[in-house]
Amino acid sequence: MSTSHSPDHDEPGGSQVTVPGPATVASGAVGFAKARRSSLLGAIFLMATSAIGPGFITQTATFTATLGAAFAFGILVSIVIDFIVQANIWQIITLSGKRAAELANAAIPYSGYLLSVLVILGGLVFNIGNIAGAGLGLNALLGLDPRIGGAISAVLAIAIFLSHRAGLIMDRAIIVLGVIMIGLTVAVAVVANPPVGDALRQTVLPDTIDFAAITTIVGGTVGGYITYAGAHKLLDSGTTGPEHIKQVTRSAFFGIAVTGIMRYVLFLAFLGVTASGVMLDLAANPAAQAFEAAAGQWGMRAFGLVLWAAAISSVIGAAFTSVSFMTVFSTKLNMRARSWATVVFIAVGLVVFLVMGTTPVALLVFAGGFNGLILPIGFTVFMYIAWFRRDLLGGHRIQLWLLVLGTLMTALTWYMGAVSFSTIFKFLGA
Repeated sequence: MSTSHSPDHDEPGGSQVTVPGPATVASGAVGFAKARRSSLLGAIFLMATSAIGPGFITQTATFTATLGAAFAFGILVSIVIDFIVQANIWQIITLSGKRAAELANAAIPYSGYLLSVLVILGGLVFNIGNIAGAGLGLNALLGLDPRIGGAISAVLAIAIFLSHRAGLIMDRAIIVLGVIMIGLTVAVAVVANPPVGDALRQTVLPDTIDFAAITTIVGGTVGGYITYAGAHKLLDSGTTGPEHIKQVTRSAFFGIAVTGIMRYVLFLAFLGVTASGVMLDLAANPAAQAFEAAAGQWGMRAFGLVLWAAAISSVIGAAFTSVSFMTVFSTKLNMRARSWATVVFIAVGLVVFLVMGTTPVALLVFAGGFNGLILPIGFTVFMYIAWFRRDLLGGHRIQLWLLVLGTLMTALTWYMGAVSFSTIFKFLGA
């Protein structure tokens, strides 16, 4: 699933964290504790559902078909990188009490503007992929041409975004569909009977290492706006300061653990299908084909519904969250202006999707790869803040082990981006 709604309180269809009033000391304390737990769970859910969306599903099907069991290593590396990135970013932002772009500007003049441009650009690429994913969902569900399905979905996403009631219904429906997706994926993984032993071996000793695949998966699960969405949600709910560091780190670990298990199960489902000899058409809808091969027509239709819901939710969330970064350029950008900018953002993504001759699958794969390329730029700024600008963190220091791992991951993401740059752009020609 991929519900990537903005953490802002004023988001249409979004949830608000209400701090309880001082009716009594006891009830106030209990209510505040519940609100705090709710904000942490909300951040976990935001990160987890953002990490398993149409992009990740399609990317996993594509790379499993091409790399086989060796892709298990890519899944493992993506999980490790995701945790280290999220734990560092969540701690840095919650300690500072500032949004990502504002904090970056305070540390390095104008770097927040660069970060915002990259997030907005990456969000647009994500959204083109999300619209493509919605088209693939309706293709599997109803047999519609993906371009027609994408156009219908983008228009519907705008309507949902502009309707508060529709947004709330969509939020609740996503949770139900998320449960369905988990159950369906587990069922397909069991029925497909994947070579688990080979997968476990290649998780740590792969026959081949594909840095472009790893960069793409990392970018699709923790690149672009996803890096900061959960942290901003914590910030907006008041979960700031050193007293919440342990909770924040625990939440990041739990969220990554949940998504990691789900990612691996999804990989096993696709591996079982491809290992049985089924050839997936990577230019069409490989994920739907895999579910159909394992679970028949009902499996493909159910998968199509889940993929469509995940994609259309991502269209709204990616657009709104990306547009929220525009506020660093002007404090006068009020809620009404941001809402219209979000509508335009979705419309631009739709036009680009329709004009480009690239297949929806290639767009989804490229979206993850592109955001994987820009990930180390922002992460480098935040690691600089963690090491050398404690004054922006209230004088507090991020745990040394996390800083060291974060520095190593920064170097690794730069290396992966450098060696996979040309390969990622070749995805557009697929």
